[in-house]
Amino acid sequence: MRRALAITAVALLPLANVTAARAAQEPADRQQAFAAAAAEFDVPESVLLGVSYLESRWDAHAGQPSNDAGFGPMHLTDAAAFTGSNHHGEGEEDPRGDETRPLNPHVDPPAPTEIPASLRTMEAAARLTGETHEKLRTDPAANIRGGAALLADHQKALGAPLSDDPGEWYGAVAKYSGAEEAGAAKVFADEVFATIEDGADRVTDDGHRVSLRPVAGLKRIEKWLDKLGLRPARRDGVECPPTISCEWIPAAYQELPPDDYGHYDLADRPASQKVDYIVIHDMEGYWAPSVKLNQDPKWPGSWHYSVRSGDGHIAQQIKTKDVGWHAGNWYVNAKSIGIEHEGFLAEGGTWYTEAMYRTSARLVRYLAIRHGVPLDRAHIIGHDNVPGTLPTTVRGMHEDPGPFWDWARYFELMGAPLHRLGGPRSGSVMIKPDFATNKPYFYGCDRKNPANACPPLPASTVWLRTEPRADAPLVKDIGKHPTGESLYSVYDHSARATTGQRFAVAGRQGDWTAIWYLGQKAWFHNPAAAPTAVPSMGLVVTPKPGLATVPVYGRAYPEQEAYPAGIPYQAVTPLQYTFSAGETYTLSGPAATEYYRAVTFDPAGHRVVRGKTKYLQIQFGHRVMFVKADDVRISFSG
Repeated sequence: MRRALAITAVALLPLANVTAARAAQEPADRQQAFAAAAAEFDVPESVLLGVSYLESRWDAHAGQPSNDAGFGPMHLTDAAAFTGSNHHGEGEEDPRGDETRPLNPHVDPPAPTEIPASLRTMEAAARLTGETHEKLRTDPAANIRGGAALLADHQKALGAPLSDDPGEWYGAVAKYSGAEEAGAAKVFADEVFATIEDGADRVTDDGHRVSLRPVAGLKRIEKWLDKLGLRPARRDGVECPPTISCEWIPAAYQELPPDDYGHYDLADRPASQKVDYIVIHDMEGYWAPSVKLNQDPKWPGSWHYSVRSGDGHIAQQIKTKDVGWHAGNWYVNAKSIGIEHEGFLAEGGTWYTEAMYRTSARLVRYLAIRHGVPLDRAHIIGHDNVPGTLPTTVRGMHEDPGPFWDWARYFELMGAPLHRLGGPRSGSVMIKPDFATNKPYFYGCDRKNPANACPPLPASTVWLRTEPRADAPLVKDIGKHPTGESLYSVYDHSARATTGQRFAVAGRQGDWTAIWYLGQKAWFHNPAAAPTAVPSMGLVVTPKPGLATVPVYGRAYPEQEAYPAGIPYQAVTPLQYTFSAGETYTLSGPAATEYYRAVTFDPAGHRVVRGKTKYLQIQFGHRVMFVKADDVRISFSG
């Protein structure tokens, strides 16, 4: 058959000889692997490249995750052993984050859910290619063969021709998404075809340059999509941009005898209080079971949106006017929207597909504009950036979405790229390592052998050390590890700074830069030839003259005098951290002095208490925190 794009000499071998040629010599190059697989299974190379780009951006993810997830450039999924685990309810964090009414931590998880065919594509790929599951997981060329075989199988099942015309493959591409909703399948296919039309070129996580040449005049033959028989999603009432696939699957709001209710709070945002944050989570589980958790009023947690990995489909589950229980800090919950993403933080970027990033980024941009949330890393935050409420809760706060979430790519897709500001001797820096080449050491990625080192994986984070040398100890976090050292665990961010976070410079020495972090100097490797941070500028805070130390807080609650009769005072308790004269921290802006009193099923009794104390939000460590304006002096750092 004729190809829309040129393919390599290996791919031009007669089809009967392709398998033999593969056995003699596996394609050593990622581009060649795509060409060979496309020829073997009669799939247009542009289609194969476009699908893989939406699933993985052509990355191999070093064969990660270790088990039960999506693997390789084609995101083949192997979820047969799924048991229904989910990070909500695990660990010490109370997702509501209000110690005056703690949630019951002893709620049994739901029964395991049957895994849909969309999460078992590796089984089909193994059957169609004869490859073992292990090879499909770890060998990128075999994985690409598996994806090509699946596309060809979908095309045949539709009765569509194995055509050179990419447009004839519109239905097979939609089917590859695994979506059960017509809108989700169409959005995925449209994104793939837009990628084919625009073209793409990048170096993969393991050093292969792959190119997709633009294909002009591409027509999408949608009759094949109609043959899939997918269900329409319920879109009425969703708060989503029209360009993404989104449906309404409501979370439960229900009274629980004798005097409890679950599992979110009714509110009237933004009329009652402003939304200041959008919090990015990962599910530590699969999409369908997590969506079901949000429908169980007894489950101790809730969130507004759930995003599916394979195709980026979104379920809105709580109206944005209402308050979800997701961040582990009631102050942040009352002022935020929570978005959960299918996947596992320890499994590299495998679950964080391009399709997921694209729809999530469009959703966040839409919500940020609608609610006036700044598109920066002080307000578009991870769950791992939410502060503890009290000294006793700091240690148990969650760590997702973890170091393998590509914050730079995410902000690019939002139309708010993280830019350099200022000169090389600027007084503050923004952390911004090159995601593709930044592969710091971690352990803890292998569930069966958690002490093993992770394979080298692209990450958004840098390690922070006590001195400017590679063998210096990691800086300490007295809240996370009161009596111990920071860990290199993928689950421990005690000594890490992440892409987009802005810190005040504390010193420079050779290829090393120091920042102020949790009341100490923290050094990270920042060579001029391969910088891991860029100059920044903006407002910073230092202790006011005469103050030896300044306390920091995990919430900006009002002073006692602000509380009316009948509403108990919420103590303003400092965290275990302080900073001293001579230290400087970047300022994110003012923080509203508010407490949302919502302890009843009937929202008629809910109140917003506002105080006169002025708070400021700062980047103090890996998490954002708050200081009282009267304790600090503000200046500009350029």
